[in-house]
Amino acid sequence: MRACRGEPVDHVPVWFMRQAGRSLPEYRALRGTGSILEAIEDPVLTSEITLQPVRRYGVDGAVLFSDIVVPYYLAGFGIDVVPGRGPVVAEPVRTRADVERLRAPTAEELAPVSEAATLALRELATTATPLIGFAGAPFTVASYLIEGGPSREFGQVKSLMHGDPDLWDRLSERIVAATIAFLDAQIDAGAAVIQLFDSWAGALSRGEYARFARGPSARILAHVRARQVPTILFGVGTGELLDLMAGAGSDVVGVDWRVDLDDARRRVGGRPVQGNLDPARCLAGADLAIEATREVLASAGDEAGHIFNLGHGVLPSTDPEVLAAVVRVVHEEGRAGR
Repeated sequence: MRACRGEPVDHVPVWFMRQAGRSLPEYRALRGTGSILEAIEDPVLTSEITLQPVRRYGVDGAVLFSDIVVPYYLAGFGIDVVPGRGPVVAEPVRTRADVERLRAPTAEELAPVSEAATLALRELATTATPLIGFAGAPFTVASYLIEGGPSREFGQVKSLMHGDPDLWDRLSERIVAATIAFLDAQIDAGAAVIQLFDSWAGALSRGEYARFARGPSARILAHVRARQVPTILFGVGTGELLDLMAGAGSDVVGVDWRVDLDDARRRVGGRPVQGNLDPARCLAGADLAIEATREVLASAGDEAGHIFNLGHGVLPSTDPEVLAAVVRVVHEEGRAGR
């Protein structure tokens, strides 16, 4: 929490995106082969998965086990997460009528999310470990809703953005409302930090990001800030957008591995940064991962306001012992804010 505010810290804090998930043997043993969305409807299971990496690694934050499509799934929009592919929408958004089908989930529908967060916080309270809540940023969510699934070209998305900007704005408004409802449920339950994932914003030009993506994200971030909860905004391949992302108003800007942290700090005007170890550098053993970790720490320097993380999520084949070694090095050798 102090690092989010750019204040001095006892040690550089560290957590990993997707730390609660497929790389952990205890996760695989607990989850089995069921649907991830069905698992998220089980608060006891969700809470236990959230806590597993905190116990194993001693990370400084627990991220709620969830997915960016959860609010739309719970609201009955017709979305699933297909193993090996990702979110898939039964009836993608193409028309105004499709947009009108999209609604914010109710408090009752969000009850499994709230209960899972409450259960996790009972154990986290014993170590004062904060719970990190999250949601998908409007552009990234819209990319799934419009394309019908993951995309490399974003052709349908960009066709709608440029061909019918009024419809895009209406869709964005609906996504903003659903996102705020989802985040409020997490904050009401006790989430202390919120990360907004704009995972696919790197597909946009600077002009497209400024016109179509930044405003909706800014409205969500402003709502969370008004609740006095720190915010992190993260995207992949967004090095050329970092200054614009900083303008969306998050307290912290997440950085992938393509931009060194010292350069990233300059691009975001000196505000706190999060990142940015390449997840692939954790696949070749602890020694090489530690070497890469030290490179990131050196780039972060001594200035306060650094949260160590990967530049994207933990890869499924990552050895948990490698991540444990990374945590130890960050805690022992990180200098930012000391």
